Amino acid sequence: MIKVGVNGYGTIGKRVADAVRAQPDMTLVGVAKTRPNYEAEAAVRKGYPLYAAIPERSDRFRRAGIDLAGEVDDLVIGSDVIVDTTPSGIGAENRALYEQYDTPAIFQGGESADVADVSFNARASYEAAEGADFVRVVSCNTTGLSRLLAPLREEYGVEKARVTLIRRGGDPGQVDRGPINDILPDPVTVPSHHGPDVNTIFPDLDIDTVGVKVPATLMHLHSVNVTLGESPDADDVKALLDAESRLFLVPDEARIDGTGKLKEFAMDTGRPRGDLWENCIWEESISTVGDDLYLFQSIHQESDVIPENVDAIRAIAGRESRADSMATTDERLGVGLESLFRGPRQRVVPADD
Repeated sequence: MIKVGVNGYGTIGKRVADAVRAQPDMTLVGVAKTRPNYEAEAAVRKGYPLYAAIPERSDRFRRAGIDLAGEVDDLVIGSDVIVDTTPSGIGAENRALYEQYDTPAIFQGGESADVADVSFNARASYEAAEGADFVRVVSCNTTGLSRLLAPLREEYGVEKARVTLIRRGGDPGQVDRGPINDILPDPVTVPSHHGPDVNTIFPDLDIDTVGVKVPATLMHLHSVNVTLGESPDADDVKALLDAESRLFLVPDEARIDGTGKLKEFAMDTGRPRGDLWENCIWEESISTVGDDLYLFQSIHQESDVIPENVDAIRAIAGRESRADSMATTDERLGVGLESLFRGPRQRVVPADD
């Protein structure tokens, strides 16, 4: 069993902890929190051993009536792999702690790429992370773009990718984020950071990205235009993308016309927290004009990187091949959203090269 510790128990950390607990080859050593808030209580309710992320604050937990399993150093020492899900910038500061105890670690996309040996997407760079000491799971948007572009590159070749990212202003619980009543170029410069981040996965890819931030909390939306190396029929592209386990083609019959209904659909299907681990691509938006492909996809920023974190753990540990890891992760989490309008589909995890 791979012993996994999670440093940070917020939006991503609590989901990673649940995902680790669901895996047949992993055990959750515990989670670390900076303060005894409602998320710390949630960890205790789930029976997760709780560690003080800041040792000097240990007494705060005890005064709140929460028993600690130890401090963050104890969590790092007891783990084979640490998944750092702390806020952006804190992970880089924590790297010295992981180096001190020779514990491999996984960072999140909010950190700079140079925090790790390799940027990670299970579909595209699994092998590069095998046996690495430090791995960075790329951001939610970069994860979604990498999943989409990988099969297109393999099947047709990609000459150029152009993406406009309509980004949510903040997560539902981020009351200090915005905008409240505005539409902001974010950043106003071109390209946005997303294109260069995709290049940490596909260094030779020609990609331009621009970002716009809107007053919404549910999901991101991508308007995608890809110039392919061939001129496929739109139906062929749909079949290619539909076969990918972490892409969900939203059927027109479902009458899901936006991110609000996507989230409601996820909740109605029984998804925990209404999570959407897959890229949600509107099937009717997939169209081709010569060698140009157009589509809309939506990315759930709170959850799409969770399967990638699980696969990154196995890559670091060197326990499974890409295909086996992705298949196990998908099976144990239930990745591979389906609509009954089209019947069960055969979800294919790409074979190892």
